[in-house]
Amino acid sequence: MAINVGGIDRTLRIVAGLAVLSLFFVLEGNARYWALLGFVPLLTGIFRYCPAYSLLGLSTCPMKRA
Repeated sequence: MAINVGGIDRTLRIVAGLAVLSLFFVLEGNARYWALLGFVPLLTGIFRYCPAYSLLGLSTCPMKRA
């Protein structure tokens, strides 16, 4: 599992994931469980790996110097 999520992308994913997860405490009824989808960007930001990026051949990590 190679790292494919860079610094700014990682920060944005973590912030967005926490924002969506916070909706769990704001929404009422069954709609609140949709907020659990916030775990997806949160976990991809924490682990710095995005399976969708791997499938598409993308990476936001800076290039390593030789």
